[in-house]
Amino acid sequence: MADKYEQVIELAKRRGFLWSSFELYGGTAGFYDYGPLGAMLKRRVENTWRDIFVINEGYYEIEAPTIGIEDIFIASGHVGGFSDPLTECQKCHEAFRADHLVKDIVDNPDTLSADELTEIINKNNIKCPECGGKPGAVYEFNLMFKTSIGPGGKRAGYLRPETAQGMFVDFPRLLKFYRDHLPFGATQIGKAYRNEISPRQGVIRLREFTQAEAEIFIDPRDKTHPKFNEISDVVLNLYSQAGQAAGESQKMSIKEAIENGIIAHEFLGYCLAMTYQFLARVGVSPEKLRFRQHMKDEMAHYAADCWDAEILSDRFGWVEVVGIADRTDYDLKAHAKQSETELAVYVPYDNPKKIERFTVKPNMGILGPRFKGKAAKIANALKALKPEELSGDVIELTIDGEKITIEKDAVAFEKVTEEVHGETIIPHVIEPSFGIDRIIYSLLEHSYFEEEAVEEGEEDKTRIVLRLPPEVAPVQAAVLPLLTRDELVKPANEIVKMLRKAGILVAYDDSGTIGRRYRRNDEIGTPYSITVDYQTLEDGTVTIRDRDTMKQVRAGMSDIADNVCDLIYGGKSFEDSGRRV
Repeated sequence: MADKYEQVIELAKRRGFLWSSFELYGGTAGFYDYGPLGAMLKRRVENTWRDIFVINEGYYEIEAPTIGIEDIFIASGHVGGFSDPLTECQKCHEAFRADHLVKDIVDNPDTLSADELTEIINKNNIKCPECGGKPGAVYEFNLMFKTSIGPGGKRAGYLRPETAQGMFVDFPRLLKFYRDHLPFGATQIGKAYRNEISPRQGVIRLREFTQAEAEIFIDPRDKTHPKFNEISDVVLNLYSQAGQAAGESQKMSIKEAIENGIIAHEFLGYCLAMTYQFLARVGVSPEKLRFRQHMKDEMAHYAADCWDAEILSDRFGWVEVVGIADRTDYDLKAHAKQSETELAVYVPYDNPKKIERFTVKPNMGILGPRFKGKAAKIANALKALKPEELSGDVIELTIDGEKITIEKDAVAFEKVTEEVHGETIIPHVIEPSFGIDRIIYSLLEHSYFEEEAVEEGEEDKTRIVLRLPPEVAPVQAAVLPLLTRDELVKPANEIVKMLRKAGILVAYDDSGTIGRRYRRNDEIGTPYSITVDYQTLEDGTVTIRDRDTMKQVRAGMSDIADNVCDLIYGGKSFEDSGRRV
């Protein structure tokens, strides 16, 4: 019997949700097309995300290029450190991620070096999963797709491996847009690219994928959230560091988790709550959702705290779909250093403060003639020195790799007391990052059901149904004339026009028995089917059928658009939408 993954993928391919890319030419791993229904489902999921983060949180959306110049990825660390451990079979030459080959032997293999992985593979006599051959030595493989910008290939560029960097690079413009006031955030939904070594998990691991990310810039001195009380009682299934050591997760309110020091602070806790509410809203089963805290040996050195939202899949186990991290000031500092541009915020005090400050005043009259073009860099380096670094007879600096000696008469320094009206700070960044493609697959799996159901006009007892929330279902209503006769087709087409005018994606279906048409729409997740019959001609009512319960009500045709809109978006119960049949 096919497992749940095979059932979902078979339905997804047959009904136009997901197709393997380049099938005409044999395809290649790591790429999927979204068919007509899949593309609409994806748009609805993305727009639900926008409703939460853009509309309700006020984090405006930007759109940056998917290709970036090399400087960006040098600053971000991707050029030097964005790699996976690769090993190739010496017999069949198939490539594999080395950490995946040893995952059943050691815990957290992604923290091991290439040499350590090679040693474990040799010591445990691990074989090639494809042919049984011997894997070769492990080495680091950079996952970015490299390209060149302009003719001649003189300027290196990369397809972005994440959407985040565009928001960091645009920080000065965003700061002005938000009138120099913290906290503020920017969002972006778009394509990212990673040249995965061996993507063998369908849509779970892709080489081209869609991310939805928010970069929220906050004052590091105050990590409370102004709306924390609205979500403080939200209960999450937390798989904390201590829980992982004990092998069990724990359900706990966000407020309790912060008070117990499990979640670092309110702003991070608020983002966990937003993530939970989004995933549940688009159709992820809360019973198959947990938040796993990064262990100390896998936590990025710059992160104050980091959590992954993980969804339980029948085939793949717990799959990471969202990462929520406090990235501190790492990104802005890295880009400030690489671009030689200050990326900071001036924050005024409520009341001025008197402070004692050590000041360094380079003598440009001496530095300028002597060092010419390097004088400005030298002056900035001198200003950054501490008092103890100015205590010797000469001052030694390293500028652009060159050691420079400066005499004391080229610089003056003193302690001064001054009234300060504010200070310049480097914001910290809270980043919730959503893998849209993994979420799409997960909600398809969680919404997929096969059940025995008998319905009038349908002999097949097995019903396949996608219980997608009406808000994200690709087709939100189906209009079905009971018979293909002009007197029924005409009012059916009128209903189609009314629903489309109201912004509802509606399908018209008059092929086959009414039972088969119900089943077809159940399979693609259509929440409501509207049947036009001969009673419609008598009293102006139609039958509305609910996908999940298969119950039916009679409701007026004249206000059918308002009725269906209220069912989809207004929280109206099906029982209140008409008279029970």
